[in-house]
Amino acid sequence: MGRLVDGVWKDEWYDTESTGGRFVRKESAFRDAVRADGSTRFAPEAGRYHLYVSLACPWAHRTLIYRKLKGLEDAISLSVVDPYMGANGWEFGGSEGCIPDPIHDAKALHEIYTRADAHYTGRVTVPVLWDREHETIVNNESSEIIRMFNSEFDAIAGNPGLDLYPEALRAAIDETNALVYPNVNNGVYRCGFATGQEAYEEAFGQLFATLDELEERLGRQRYLVGDRITEADWRLFTTLVRFDAVYVGHFKCNRNRIADMPNLSGYLRELYQVPGVAETVNMTHIKRHYYESHETINPTGVVPLGPQLDLDAPHGR
Repeated sequence: MGRLVDGVWKDEWYDTESTGGRFVRKESAFRDAVRADGSTRFAPEAGRYHLYVSLACPWAHRTLIYRKLKGLEDAISLSVVDPYMGANGWEFGGSEGCIPDPIHDAKALHEIYTRADAHYTGRVTVPVLWDREHETIVNNESSEIIRMFNSEFDAIAGNPGLDLYPEALRAAIDETNALVYPNVNNGVYRCGFATGQEAYEEAFGQLFATLDELEERLGRQRYLVGDRITEADWRLFTTLVRFDAVYVGHFKCNRNRIADMPNLSGYLRELYQVPGVAETVNMTHIKRHYYESHETINPTGVVPLGPQLDLDAPHGR
């Protein structure tokens, strides 16, 4: 794990001393947008944009799911970094499932960031949406990229009729996201990267209080926002699918597993079985990244063989 400082790569772990042992995630830096109405310089054109992802990262995973479900695989090309993140950050390695950078032949993702901004200071994260025409990063915030994929590329999408952020449900989706993001999506990281007991216990309590609330909600309705799958479901899914394999042990989120929560576990299996979604889940990359890369948490780098996740089992929902 590292960051760029005025365009120079530094191998630096997160600073939690100044925040009382709490992990505080910085906001994404590149926040431009592709717009179909011509209101930005980024028009939705087939072959123009390139998506850089990690198959291990839950934030990048959101964009892969949208790319798949919206039928954008032919329109938006893809690179996949190596699951191991070492002293040089995300790199384009030779592990199975990796896809090299066809545009710049970059060896590390930080090279993409400095091509967009030679003096960039900040973390180098995935996903990254790159524009070939202007030779720059459009956006590196997953929540904004998925909204672009949802609606701005419909003219060239294979499945333009799919709307995961319908206008009538937007307020409810936003409200659910505001609950899930800090307490679950980022909550597992707040547990795992905490360097103080109080910070860890605070995050742990908020995480499981929210999972309990979601378990109860899914006992009353099929999805997070009523009777149809929306953005809110996919944003939760990418955390749930990693939970039992990684977050329970590696991040000490161990009050119980998702498998022990019948509504959440059935819901997880149902979403996993949506056509195309299983193809975006690479558990080898997921487990290797967390257990091999986070030396401050798992200094041996040993990757556990379990657990056995039966995501193809009937979900009963």
